[in-house]
Amino acid sequence: MKLALCNEVLRPMGWAAQCEAAARMGYDALEVAPFTLADDPFTLDKPRARALLATARDHGLSISSLHWLLVQPEGLSLVTADAALRARTLDLLRHLIDFAAACGAQVLVHGSPKQRSPAPGQSVEDATARLEAALAELAPHAAAAGVLYCIEPLGPFETPVINTVAEAAALVDRIGSPAVRTMLDVSAASHSEREPVHAVLRSFLASGHIAHVQLNDKNRRGPGQGVTDQRPVLQVLKDMHYSGWVAVEPFEYVPDGPGCAEFSARHVRGHWRTLT
Repeated sequence: MKLALCNEVLRPMGWAAQCEAAARMGYDALEVAPFTLADDPFTLDKPRARALLATARDHGLSISSLHWLLVQPEGLSLVTADAALRARTLDLLRHLIDFAAACGAQVLVHGSPKQRSPAPGQSVEDATARLEAALAELAPHAAAAGVLYCIEPLGPFETPVINTVAEAAALVDRIGSPAVRTMLDVSAASHSEREPVHAVLRSFLASGHIAHVQLNDKNRRGPGQGVTDQRPVLQVLKDMHYSGWVAVEPFEYVPDGPGCAEFSARHVRGHWRTLT
């Protein structure tokens, strides 16, 4: 299992300190949120990417992926009718695709609920269609950069646009690009899916739609810090010889960021060692 930690969990540590801590806790990589690196992600360039990767490698880590792509600057949207705003949002995502590739990252995770949610008076259907069109525009750029761009199903309390893996998989199929895939976040799936999370994972790993997995509890804390049993999910990953990244992504840090990260790594690694 290739285990990554979402780096915002270790803020406000600097990058080198994040790498040292993640390596010491037993992680193999960091999944990077661009807003943790710069107030304006447009300023993140290839020299910065190479420097980040060099520091990660100095600590025995990789940079697995990028996520939380549209937190900053504020006000971006892929579903707006404002052509200039839509173009600016797409420009940032193309920029982040290039930045991810320069970091050695294999995946970009597109969650960003606010930036895909309908505006007042806009229907869910219209927002979904606009999101699909935007991702279709990004697909050739992601393919040329050699990265996978994954649309993330999110809980209905975050957005009404793409809540289940089945909805995401259907969107992926309509786009028809090998560079566009989906992923599974255990917490979001616990809120959105009718079937058990591990059953959904098994089905869409088998179909080839899922290219990334994030572990957390339904209560949005770290894996093992609530009622969600991670073992069936990990068993599916092992049974199906999943070779992609598994990222720990809590949203509520108990007792704090480093404590949550360390507990989560021990919990996941401990289960993994006992699987048959």
